[in-house]
Formats: sequence, C-alpha cells, structure tokens
Amino acid sequence: MNQSDIGKFIARKRKEKNLTQEQFAERIGVTNKTVSKWECGKCMPDYSIIQSLCAELDVSLNELLDGKENQARHTDSHDDKQLLALLDEMQKIKNIKLLSRLLVTGIAQILLGILLLTVTMIWGKTNVPAFMYGFFTGMALGMILIGIFLTVFSSIRNLIKNCNGSL
Repeated sequence: MNQSDIGKFIARKRKEKNLTQEQFAERIGVTNKTVSKWECGKCMPDYSIIQSLCAELDVSLNELLDGKENQARHTDSHDDKQLLALLDEMQKIKNIKLLSRLLVTGIAQILLGILLLTVTMIWGKTNVPAFMYGFFTGMALGMILIGIFLTVFSSIRNLIKNCNGSL
C-alpha cells in the first residue's frame, strides 16, 4: 500500500470521469484541498469515506489500496468486507492511542501542577520574592486546570465514541 501510488490512482480515475477536484470533493463530502492532499500522496483517505470514494471512482477496495486496476476486475465482496473491517480496527486503534495520549498528558499536567504548587507553598514560608511565589502558584494552578481539562476531554470523547461507535 503506497500512499503516492494510491494518490496517483485517485487522480487518474477522477480525471477519467472528467471531474475537477472540487466537483469530486463535493460528491464524496470532503474539501478540494483534501482531494489534493490525497492525489499528491501527502495523506490517505479517511476510513469513514473509503466506501463512497470507491463507489464514486467505480473501483474495488482492493484496487484503491493497490493503487491500480486489477486486470481480471474480480471483486470479491468478502475481501472488501475483510479490508473494511481491518481499516475499521486500525481507525479504532488510532483513536485509542489518541485518547491514551490525552489522558496521560492530562494526568501528567495535574501531577506537575500539584508538585509545583507544593514547591510554591514551601517557598511561601521563606524569603522568596512575592512575584516568584505568585508566578509559580499561577503556573501550578494553570497546569492543574489544563490537566483536568485534558483528562475530562479524553474521558468524554471516549464515552461519545463508545456510544456512537466512531469519532
């Protein structure tokens, strides 16, 4: 699966249908910049639109992922279902990794904020200038708030994902 080959294949099939990037993008529900990125090989189409992309180009999923037309033009719907299931699993893994990173980052922010707040409280009992005390107290509270936001955001996103089956 070569991203550049897939992009060239999409461009060729789109041009065979005499469609501009903008017309093609409108038909499958994306922007023309997105189509341009695919065709230049900068990114891959998202899993959620793969089926409509294949239907619009009149190609099988195998052909799209190979970046070329199969001579026999044999399309097995069972193979397509397996490939779609695989792509779905890959998308889920990608989402889980993102949510995990957000959660870990949020917890790390909270812990660093608490550590910084503890240090400022210790400094508050010494002759540290008031500016430094205030600055570090503000930083600590900010880090804690950002950490709470990231943790809550990742939890809410995970709940929505589980309810809708996507995100």
